[in-house]
Amino acid sequence: MNTHSVGGTASAVSAISTRPVRLALVAALLAAPLALAAPPAHAVSGTAATGTAYAATARLDIGDGTRACSGTLVHAEWLLTAASCFADDPATSLAVPAGAPRLKTTATIGRTDLTTTAGQVIRVVELVPRTDRDLVLARLSRPVTTATPVTLASTAPTVGEQLTVAGYGRTKGEWAPLKLHTGAFSLDATNATTATVTGQGGAAICAGDAGGPVLRTSGVQTRLAAVNSRSWQGGCFGADAAETRTGGVATRVDDLGDWVAAKTADTRVTDFNCDAVEDTAVGDPKASVSGLSQAGLLKVVYGAGKGSEAFHQDLSYVPGGAEAGDEFGGVLATVDHDEDGCTDLVVGTPLEDVNSIVDAGWVTVLYGSPDGLGHGKAALTLQQGTGALAERASEADDRMGTALAAGQTATGEPYLAIGAPGKNLKGYVDAGLVYYLRGSTSLSFHLDSPGIVGTISAGDEFGAALAGSPNHLAVGAPGETVGTAADAGMAVVLRHELSADGVPTPVASVNQDSDGIGDASEGGDRFGAALSMVPYRPAGATAATDSVLAVGTPGETLWVGTTSYAQAGQVTTLRVSAAGAVSELATVHQGVEGVNGASAAGDGFGTQVAAANLAPRATGTAATMVLAVGVPGKDVGTATDAGVVQTFSLLGAPGDSDHWIEAGNARGLPGTPGASQRVGKYLHATGTHLWIGMPHGPAERGAVHGLPWADAMGATGGTVITHQPGLNGLPLTGKAFGMAIR
Repeated sequence: MNTHSVGGTASAVSAISTRPVRLALVAALLAAPLALAAPPAHAVSGTAATGTAYAATARLDIGDGTRACSGTLVHAEWLLTAASCFADDPATSLAVPAGAPRLKTTATIGRTDLTTTAGQVIRVVELVPRTDRDLVLARLSRPVTTATPVTLASTAPTVGEQLTVAGYGRTKGEWAPLKLHTGAFSLDATNATTATVTGQGGAAICAGDAGGPVLRTSGVQTRLAAVNSRSWQGGCFGADAAETRTGGVATRVDDLGDWVAAKTADTRVTDFNCDAVEDTAVGDPKASVSGLSQAGLLKVVYGAGKGSEAFHQDLSYVPGGAEAGDEFGGVLATVDHDEDGCTDLVVGTPLEDVNSIVDAGWVTVLYGSPDGLGHGKAALTLQQGTGALAERASEADDRMGTALAAGQTATGEPYLAIGAPGKNLKGYVDAGLVYYLRGSTSLSFHLDSPGIVGTISAGDEFGAALAGSPNHLAVGAPGETVGTAADAGMAVVLRHELSADGVPTPVASVNQDSDGIGDASEGGDRFGAALSMVPYRPAGATAATDSVLAVGTPGETLWVGTTSYAQAGQVTTLRVSAAGAVSELATVHQGVEGVNGASAAGDGFGTQVAAANLAPRATGTAATMVLAVGVPGKDVGTATDAGVVQTFSLLGAPGDSDHWIEAGNARGLPGTPGASQRVGKYLHATGTHLWIGMPHGPAERGAVHGLPWADAMGATGGTVITHQPGLNGLPLTGKAFGMAIR
């Protein structure tokens, strides 16, 4: 095969094209160097596709018209396409770095006629390349709901087999056609990673078709056998009239089912610099900045040894200005707020003085970028009385930003919930409210909002704790009076969809007097002081339609015989179904059968809870649905308030899966128990690790430790990740590193 390159030099012809105005692409190269077709190009020179049979074929716009390609939806959030579409110079190398595409890329899916508004246009935010062939998995910022993914073939195509190729590239008579085209092709030969095909009846693979599907149909089943890589482009618009060959080379995918399944099932990681390697943000709100006591800072450690950065309010790209007592960095959340593939860091500063309004609080969004946090888009400040939060003014002691919940809904839309538990409402001091932001939606709700069952009163502190999943949102009001029991506490569960009253749809208000909930509401229990929620896919369901919520009640008094232990604490786990039913899974404390330890006064079991679903797209099991509970007041030997962490499965009896973590034991947490270390007060769960903050020692300035979940749940020998000022390039600064972790 000859190919030809950008300058028209004889070489091999690609199915990708670039064009100065319209979308375009360069086809992939295999053995021979391959490059851009001389003029830009587009779709399969065949028949215009009709109906929904090819709705899973995507049109890719790379670099706002710099390149165009095709692709195939193989999972609700993932496409398969050609790596050459994203390579800097496909003529010399197909290497594509993992992570966000270098050029902004959007995919149009489910729109076979581009003059219509059918289907969806979604941004591509992550690339997972193969190194052995011209292929890349491309993750979308939101799941596709208007097209059904195509299943990969599981056997190799055979010589002479008739296949169908689809793409949005150039046709015989059109430079930039507005319809998806298909053509019939015959398989000529295969090797380990490629297949050669020849167009039938004049069909050809043209520039712009790179990455498009090569489909096998048997009966009513259609499977993806390969993706377009390069071709001779005989008969394509703009091609050399002397070129009559209609053959091409496709990249096989029939042997990649396990790889695709594994990659699409991977849990998301915090990735501030878009390189697909996990990063970690750690708050030190007690740190001094420019001599200002407890102004606060946070440090970001980039994965793969890419260094670290410190952020505080005396930096030009962090809004505000460092002030004593702000405690910046004490409340953190993460979400890809702008859907560009880089994780963004949300920082709550509840003790921020807004102008002269003491402790009004505000929230800052620091945007990720390929160069890391703070090096791209300007930070966003969310302040009451302005912008999205204009409906209410800042007032003293609102403490907006005390709690945060952020993530993506089941439809992939980013959301952010912000607690202001000190907000005075209708004459009630510290009644509290929550701000909820999602797309163009900006609203607040509280215990007197329509549909929310509860009684607004002074000291409710609604919004003191928040948690969310793709399906639901939970709000803690630990100061709620239940009956005559002050500070008994409650939790409100809502759906992200707005009700007719314009608030997230209330599902249930739960306290310890609710039907089906163990124990009873008592003064000072503070049910809802800590919350953590994860998605749950029940057996028989096709997706994670439910949620599991862990509710901490650190003030719970427990009885052993005739002896009571004040503030021993407990945790209640709840299942929230897709239909809105809330049911108790378990009541967990140190007096439950099989659970390690004995309850003692001041233990504070449930002061912090951190749940994780280690396989959120799979059916939930006892092994994948896990929970860590902080017991920071636990005495260990003679060390008062040394603190411990206990881990459990969220499914099944708590005693069947209980594991005890203290500094220096077999679970791998470094150090030795010491007085007032309060291990368990600062926790964070990811899909890979349980993170434990130890800001109160034994390290002088604090530390955080990431235990692999396997070790946290009973195994040994895993590698514990430690971040500590003065180690591995982190500057020896700060005071209480580890009081917030994301």
